[in-house]
Amino acid sequence: MLDAMTEVSRQQQNILSIQSWVSFGHVGNAAATFPLQRMGFNVWVVNTVQFSNHTGYGKWKGMVFPPEHVREIIEGISERTSLAECDAVLSGYMGDANTVAAILEAVRRVREANPKALYCCDPVMGDVGRGVFVRPEIPDVMKALAVKAADIVTPNQFELELLTGHTATTLQDILAAVELLRSQIHQDGPRIVMVTSVIREDASKDHIETLAVSDEGAWLVQTPMIPLDPPRNGTGDAIAALFLGNYLKTRDVKSSLENAVSALYALLDLTHQRGTREIQLIAAQEEYVQPSRKFEATPVQKS
Repeated sequence: MLDAMTEVSRQQQNILSIQSWVSFGHVGNAAATFPLQRMGFNVWVVNTVQFSNHTGYGKWKGMVFPPEHVREIIEGISERTSLAECDAVLSGYMGDANTVAAILEAVRRVREANPKALYCCDPVMGDVGRGVFVRPEIPDVMKALAVKAADIVTPNQFELELLTGHTATTLQDILAAVELLRSQIHQDGPRIVMVTSVIREDASKDHIETLAVSDEGAWLVQTPMIPLDPPRNGTGDAIAALFLGNYLKTRDVKSSLENAVSALYALLDLTHQRGTREIQLIAAQEEYVQPSRKFEATPVQKS
């Protein structure tokens, strides 16, 4: 019996997720943790902030945790289990630019213990319409430090432009910006960039796209535009987690993109049907394991 339990423990993958937390609604770790758990991952949650609700409401209560808090929690985890058991680190909203250093220390420690571990950086900084919604120093620190340490980076189109300084309005513009970003990230990793919320002038405005690029190629998934007004917070956090989870299971960029986008579409469609302000993260849980509608990824030619 003990041997069987040891085997199960060894097969279960562990993800260290360092992001924000809200008590009401689903953003940051509150959007990423449950889908990963539903997919079978064990998630070591470290919160960079504790807010009552996401900032999109305009008012919230809570605090940004100092970097020392992040370090202490990770140290406590390392005292309970070996960081060699960590298969990936996922980071999102950081709250404080100094938190980046604490996160990168965690990435370094995990990689020293397990060189095969991946770091997925969701560079949460802003979006079209809202602009930059993090502290003004964070984009520079994100670009100079966090992105360069990552194996996988998952910006939205606005964040891609912010990280590269390139305006991207056509598919070739976006691909060029992605290649520039890929040239800057961790050279020993798979160097994957997934761009969400792609809306370009050379495509239908009735659809929204997600692009993934690696050394093996580039793929684009197109889904119908769901009329969510206002846009729902937490969708970027959820798809970053879904993509990372699928990639850890398959190590295949194309299928990971398809499954992540398909699951997110079902989540947002259900949210639209119910007319709720918060994404229907719990109600859509079956979609994370087996999306009910599959959107296929189309290969695109990198210039």
